Amino acid sequence: MEAKIYNQTGKSVGTIALPTEVFGAHWNGDLVHQVLVSEGGNARNNIAHVKDRSDVRGGGKKPWKQKGTGRARHGSTRSPIWVGGGVTHGPTNEKDYTRKINKKMKAAAIYAILSQKLKNGEIIFVDEIKPTEIKTKEAKVILSSLATISGCEDIATKRKNAAFIALGKKDKDAERVFSNIKSVFIGEWRNITPSELLKYKYIVVSHPEESVKFVASKIK
Repeated sequence: MEAKIYNQTGKSVGTIALPTEVFGAHWNGDLVHQVLVSEGGNARNNIAHVKDRSDVRGGGKKPWKQKGTGRARHGSTRSPIWVGGGVTHGPTNEKDYTRKINKKMKAAAIYAILSQKLKNGEIIFVDEIKPTEIKTKEAKVILSSLATISGCEDIATKRKNAAFIALGKKDKDAERVFSNIKSVFIGEWRNITPSELLKYKYIVVSHPEESVKFVASKIK
């Protein structure tokens, strides 16, 4: 498999050989869903908590006698049917939502997503992202240049979740340039997750030779 490599001005500068096991994998929706649900659970900050009838204050005395009042019998004001009583089956912060994700499962999910995005023409390989000046207008120029690539025309105009720019290594200048573009997220390729790959329409891969070699090593 081969794909074109572009520079940040949107012009083709060469090709790259892509490993079939990474970019030619079959779509596995069940696996991807399982990994995404597990990632969401692991990131969940469980703070929602309610009190059941054993936790609320009061209720030690029977509200009224059992018989003779004409009213329904009650044993405690802590009952869930009373205002101020406990909550039945409410959320508690003791519940654990974390789930284990095997490394091979996560890698397989990433490969499935990358393969599907490559098939849809939503992956752009760029030799490097190197801004000439640290200004937001420079980021807009780069996005506009990438929009000239066939099939990627809306990367500069899409208002939400337009692109994930995956850098080969940490680059503070590039991060600063794109920091004010809310539709774009920029980070290191080694930190990609399935949820981030699916969140953004386009994946811009910087330093493709090193990046592809790194992601291919995940299967071993």
